[in-house]
Amino acid sequence: MYMQNIFLIRYIHTNTNIGPLTKLFLWFRLTTNEKYYINNHLSFIVSFHQNLETHSARVVGFELKAFSINHEYDDQWGYTNRLSTCDPHAKRLVTGFDPPQEVDDREQVIFTYDVEFRESDVQWASRWDTYLLTADDQIHWFSIVNSLMILLSISGMVAMIMLRTLHHDIFEYDQLDNLEEAQEQTGWKLVHMDVFRPPVNSELLCVLVGTGVHLLATILITIIFMVSGILSPSNLLDEYIFVIVVVWALMGIFGGWAMARLLYKTFEESEWNMKASLTTAFMFPGTVFCILYVLYSLTSGGESWQPELYDGMFGLLFLWLVISVPLVFMGSYICFTFIGPETKESVKTSKIPREIPEQSWYMSPIFTIMVGGIIPFVVVFELSSMLTSIDLHHFCYMFGLVFVILIVTCAEVTIVSCYFQLCREDYRWWWRSYLTAGSSALYVFIYATFYFFTEPNITELVPGVLYFGYLLIASSALFMLTGTIGFYACLWFIRRIYASLAIV
Repeated sequence: MYMQNIFLIRYIHTNTNIGPLTKLFLWFRLTTNEKYYINNHLSFIVSFHQNLETHSARVVGFELKAFSINHEYDDQWGYTNRLSTCDPHAKRLVTGFDPPQEVDDREQVIFTYDVEFRESDVQWASRWDTYLLTADDQIHWFSIVNSLMILLSISGMVAMIMLRTLHHDIFEYDQLDNLEEAQEQTGWKLVHMDVFRPPVNSELLCVLVGTGVHLLATILITIIFMVSGILSPSNLLDEYIFVIVVVWALMGIFGGWAMARLLYKTFEESEWNMKASLTTAFMFPGTVFCILYVLYSLTSGGESWQPELYDGMFGLLFLWLVISVPLVFMGSYICFTFIGPETKESVKTSKIPREIPEQSWYMSPIFTIMVGGIIPFVVVFELSSMLTSIDLHHFCYMFGLVFVILIVTCAEVTIVSCYFQLCREDYRWWWRSYLTAGSSALYVFIYATFYFFTEPNITELVPGVLYFGYLLIASSALFMLTGTIGFYACLWFIRRIYASLAIV
């Protein structure tokens, strides 16, 4: 079934109705000897799936092909003429073998299109599978398999530490007869009275961990929505953003609870700390809101409070201040008031800090933090294909599997780094565990900056500011997310190994 609609456009040099791009095109054509051709015919192929039970049909896809056709017709052109190159009555289809349409100054161009309906076996639920079969699909799967292989290698290293080295050390320690022999031991067993000593700036660490838990809960709920089909590729981008922001606002109670749990129960703060709750509720969201306001102001051409921008920013501000902030305070207050203290640590903390031996250069905090962040970056982040897909408006998928790999990799890398640190009798693991996994965000920022100067070919100021503004938000969120994962992995690991020691 074909439909045809013919439009006639005169390309006249002196016509004031011609747009600037057309004038520029004609100017290049007049000043060069090259030939130019125009795609003046569009062929639409609409696929539909017919349901025999309900006697209905639903559109499941379409294809679009563009052709350059030098249309032919009889006599002088008129709207009643029939084209010999595209005639629905004679079933004359446009093919790529027809002579192309060359564009010249003061020449008439006939634009046409045709529509063909084809029955398809693709069902309605599978209509978006076509977009997942991209050209770089094999590279995408190769990256995932490569990440899994590296993850298995790290898992084997962690298993060897847990099952062999630690088990052997704990067995030897438990066989000692007196305390003097125990004090002669070296390594991680010797710092058992300092390993749970609260770090410097513990309040800031609690705030960052609470924000990371807030983001982690948001991502997990969003992925569950996508896997269950509540969110699908058929949803518009605005709907995706709206759902993510609403979920983020509702997850504020988990961020406040995690912050309070660490501050009041682990670090044993006895009084209510209003500053910590305020910082958790306003630090990261306030920074993101300010960056988004500046970016949207740039895209609006200086008219920052135009209606569309006003509605979007007001909605974001409403969800933040009216829903997220109260939930953060509610979560922290519930944990402080109604949740009992955590189980006492298996070892007591001495009043006098133990002197830390001089460390080798390869065990310095900066070196171990930077090296630890490389592995999650290499294993998980296939940024080249991801950034290219975003630049070309392609679909990115398999986020659920990649996110699981990210969690396991950050946890295992941080545990290995923490174990080697404790073996060197350095018990300052709180901040280092957070920064080791979080440093992967720095490599993401560096790689994305390199990609900006090599691939997208962005030369204007506003697109560049938008690129780095969104990159800064994403890198900051990734830093707190991965840092929180590494911190909790180390906390679990240290509690497990020191609970196994028979210390009186």
